[in-house]
Amino acid sequence: MADITRIEPGTRMSKAVVHNGTVYLAGQVGTADASVTQQTQDCLAEVDRILKAAGTDKTRLLSVQIWLADMKDFDEMNAVWDAWVAPGHAPGRATGESKLATPAYKVEVIAIAALP
Repeated sequence: MADITRIEPGTRMSKAVVHNGTVYLAGQVGTADASVTQQTQDCLAEVDRILKAAGTDKTRLLSVQIWLADMKDFDEMNAVWDAWVAPGHAPGRATGESKLATPAYKVEVIAIAALP
């Protein structure tokens, strides 16, 4: 049976869970009430940080879900995403519109990555 490792576990959730060579990140949000650009940058910086803590990086991303509070922000979010994603290592990705935990959040990023 494979071990389960929890990264930054809390009462409600862990920042990530590692099992059987795969890292499952919780949803990451940015600075409340910041622009879509800033929130996306914050989310992706947090993805980088958590992946590093797990022993992997964005070149090993398998799947990413991005939730936007309003699809009108799709192009603004994509401008940040396109500058961040590792060339030649784009994961499978889905983007949808959803009411997020609070109106102050405009972007949430959920990722799954492989360990080396």
